Amino acid sequence: MAEVATARRSRITPEREAELYAAVLDLLREVGYDALTMDAVAARTRSSKATLYRQWGGKPELVAKAVRHNKPGNTADVDTGSLRGDLHALTSREDDCAMQQNAALMRGLFMAVHANPDLLQAFKELLIEPEMEEFDRVVRRAVDRGEVRADCPALDYVVHMLVGAFATRTLIDDQPPTQAFLISYIDAVVLPALGIPTT
Repeated sequence: MAEVATARRSRITPEREAELYAAVLDLLREVGYDALTMDAVAARTRSSKATLYRQWGGKPELVAKAVRHNKPGNTADVDTGSLRGDLHALTSREDDCAMQQNAALMRGLFMAVHANPDLLQAFKELLIEPEMEEFDRVVRRAVDRGEVRADCPALDYVVHMLVGAFATRTLIDDQPPTQAFLISYIDAVVLPALGIPTT
């Protein structure tokens, strides 16, 4: 199976793959998930629909991989020596404009996930689980350094807290998420919940 996937992917260069993913995200922002078609992606990217299906299997996998590709780097690679530094560094990887665009995109996709089990499955396998594994390594380093107790009950909810802040900023405050907001949230909510002083 891995050999087949590698063979399929070898036909598209990394640069071309990045172009395709960028086009998919642009289309998602323009029309939303439900109205996005493989025909539209093929036309926008001057690709054949057969190539898209051969490479990605279908719309859910293509969309999930496009969103994953858009993430700025590997979370687990960030290591400043402290969890506070790591969380601040991760927050600072996207400027406020990109964060606002991505928040709007993710809101639309979260709504689509509820009506599309295939998209939910693709998101879990290709985006959520890999991101959780990467983020878990960041948090485990904090435990190994002695910053956070291994039995701290908040450890299981760090991602929930961060995603919640990002996702509900617009809903509650009618404002987009920003670096300043998320950093203040990390210091006021996440780190105290883990028993890490911020002063």
